[in-house]
Amino acid sequence: MTQHYYPRDFAAFILEHLRGNPTCKEWRARTEHHRPDVVPDQLTMEGLVSICYQASLMREEERPVQFRLILRPPEGFPPDEGPPDGLLRLVFSNSRPFNENELRRLSPSVDFYRSLIGVSSDPERGLQIWGIIHSGTRWVQTVHGGGQRFDPLPASLVFYVTGPGRISACVGLTTIATLRGGEIACPALDVFDSPWLPTMFRGEREELLSLHGEARRREGAGWAPLDPDFARVMALHMVRRIIGIIRKVHHGGTIVFVPPERAAEFVGENSHFHLKYTFVDEEPRRRFRAVIVETMNTLCAVFGRDGVRRPVGWDDYVACDDPQLARLEEKIFELAHLVAGLAGVDGAVVITRRFEILGYGAEIAGRLGKVCSVRRALDLEGELTEPEHTEGVGTRHRSVYRLCNEIHDAIAIVVSQDGSVRFVRWKDGAVTYWDQVATSILDF
Repeated sequence: MTQHYYPRDFAAFILEHLRGNPTCKEWRARTEHHRPDVVPDQLTMEGLVSICYQASLMREEERPVQFRLILRPPEGFPPDEGPPDGLLRLVFSNSRPFNENELRRLSPSVDFYRSLIGVSSDPERGLQIWGIIHSGTRWVQTVHGGGQRFDPLPASLVFYVTGPGRISACVGLTTIATLRGGEIACPALDVFDSPWLPTMFRGEREELLSLHGEARRREGAGWAPLDPDFARVMALHMVRRIIGIIRKVHHGGTIVFVPPERAAEFVGENSHFHLKYTFVDEEPRRRFRAVIVETMNTLCAVFGRDGVRRPVGWDDYVACDDPQLARLEEKIFELAHLVAGLAGVDGAVVITRRFEILGYGAEIAGRLGKVCSVRRALDLEGELTEPEHTEGVGTRHRSVYRLCNEIHDAIAIVVSQDGSVRFVRWKDGAVTYWDQVATSILDF
């Protein structure tokens, strides 16, 4: 029998983690440098979660109630800062009572992606809403991917209310857990942290480094060295960004990564799928790869001009405000939007592991062998799994299962209309999936 969890259970779960007794084993490793400055008592925590939960079930003039909330007094925010690099605090002349109706009324004025509701605990009046903190949207890059610098939120308790009964609890930007559909999920299965995902792209990543090396030999005498891990991190952020854009549209979509050496096979007649819209084999369909290499070259050139001789990597890229890099970042942003837009058409977007866009609207062949059961991964590597029948999922998922059952070196990402994200591949003799949405704060 399925066990359901409610606000009081979620509050107790959060407190266990904040007090150093985590249920999620990965919590200590993930949060070694992200401990909260104040841990509320049990009554306060239960009040916070319960009222956020009740607010999540409400609507304001037919709009869903969504907001971010931070438990921190106004004195904890410098008055002279603001977006895009900091946080702008706006204190109400008179504080407001902390209840579900007040949160409901406030939510339309506090855009989920740009602002937070400020809450503090008063010894006499209890929890009070003291104002608004405007953050801008750069924080979204921690989830959706991106290359703009953002000063993280302070180490305070933060709640994300994203839909009916859906609440994420965080310390700053570090997720503790998510309550969704009566289940409590830890962020232990972020697929982007898995070793297997970058391993699948290792050969293509080495090609990028080889292309960068050729450019360095031609014109890079004064360039700074490149951190060899940069290409891996950039590719993962690009995929994150594409997924994030698809999720925000609430249409759903499927992206299939295939081995590049089989590109010609898949754009023609084949037994696996029919691509309704294919692209001509020319440079534009390989633009993603060209922009990545150009970014690697430009990063090293920019830092080389400044006399930097250490390896430069992702953190340097994010922190750099060079206009050339900003222009390349915009190119990547637009390409991510392009791919996400292609996913809006029924059928899959097919991309090689070199990020070459072969086409979209792929109809996966119905004559492929039926897959009656798959394995659900319980850890990052998929060493621990449990069997699951395919009856409970829709056509989009079942067709991807059939495809991965036939093409063992493919990787599929399925985004559902409700925003759930599933990575699918063949592993150790069976189709295996990782359920990303259940373990991260991607549920926006």
